Amino acid sequence: MRRTWMIVSCLAVWSGAAWAHAHLRQAEPAVGSVGPAPQEVVLHFSERLEPSFSRIEVLRGAEHLEAEPAHIRPDDARVLAVPVKPLAAGVYTVMWHATSVDTHKTEGHFTFTVAP
Repeated sequence: MRRTWMIVSCLAVWSGAAWAHAHLRQAEPAVGSVGPAPQEVVLHFSERLEPSFSRIEVLRGAEHLEAEPAHIRPDDARVLAVPVKPLAAGVYTVMWHATSVDTHKTEGHFTFTVAP
């Protein structure tokens, strides 16, 4: 009986860790914000990310405005950032795809506005 409880306990702990998804916690610029043009878009997630399978796209219409590919911050594997080209006044869409280190995928999008 004791062995059964040990197995059940281990499975409960293991299954909790196995279901972790990288959820967006914070964005810079903030979701729906209006303000000055950023030099980069920075996304903070709830879990560590797999850099090869995580990306950010910054769009105005069909035009991509990333200056280079997104990268994981060396000091925090939960932060994904992408430098952007100079942004004019207008509305921009950020589309993101995140894969946590346990291979679970999440994605989403939001807009921000650069004020004139």
